[in-house]
Amino acid sequence: MHILIIEDNEGDLLLITEALKENKKNNTITILKDGLEAINFLENAEKCSGTNSPDLILLDINLPKMNGQEVLTTIKSNDNLKGIPVIIFTISSSERDIFESYNNHANCYITKPVDVFDFVKVISSIENFWASIIQLPLNLNK
Repeated sequence: MHILIIEDNEGDLLLITEALKENKKNNTITILKDGLEAINFLENAEKCSGTNSPDLILLDINLPKMNGQEVLTTIKSNDNLKGIPVIIFTISSSERDIFESYNNHANCYITKPVDVFDFVKVISSIENFWASIIQLPLNLNK
């Protein structure tokens, strides 16, 4: 599974990547640190017949250049990208952010735990759910 992580916080990136490595699944991980870079990456992957399109996107709301809600709206309004599951993974527990995310067709909204152990546990749960429990179409956007 190809997981695209769109996150600008170095500490969170370290925790996310370490948690994914601990599960020892053979995932490809791409890390992008701002919203504009993410949209450019996704549009380029789409132009290449989707060969580099992610199977899952982990998206923070608070990003430089283009915020997570704008990224989400762009993804979900593109016929070739909208099928990619997008998980909002952010520090915000604001009802407004949650409502806006689901209104923009996020597949789920998760507030980042403050405790490091809980943070790693949540990332492992996300990976297990999306890689092992649910079934995505083969070659979703490829």
